[in-house]
Amino acid sequence: MDKHFTKVKHYLQELGYDITHEDEKDEVYVINDESNGIKNLVLDCEYPILVIEQFIFTLPNTTTPEYYRRLLQKNREIVHGAFVLDDTGKRVLFRDTLQLENLDLNELEASLNSLKLLIAEYSGDLLSMMR
Repeated sequence: MDKHFTKVKHYLQELGYDITHEDEKDEVYVINDESNGIKNLVLDCEYPILVIEQFIFTLPNTTTPEYYRRLLQKNREIVHGAFVLDDTGKRVLFRDTLQLENLDLNELEASLNSLKLLIAEYSGDLLSMMR
């Protein structure tokens, strides 16, 4: 097992996250912290980076340029990570990438806290965007 994959697991456990899925072959973890809005968050150790992704919502069929502008403006306010679209262009994800080589507990915690803050502070805006 890769030392970086093991390090990420140790940090997740130390931070108290519920690891609901672990794939040693693909070096992927899925975690939950539903009380803080984290559900099926994927952490993928793709050396040299750790990719962190959380599905946020599916874009409505009536998406306008104004809608995309609002998403990009929200990106500016996110401390770590950003809103991205998946390959289909229909699903909005939170995504952050961190360097595995120098990853420490505080850095991973800051990234995950950024997602929790985003969900807490902008849940109303996100709900209105989903409609």
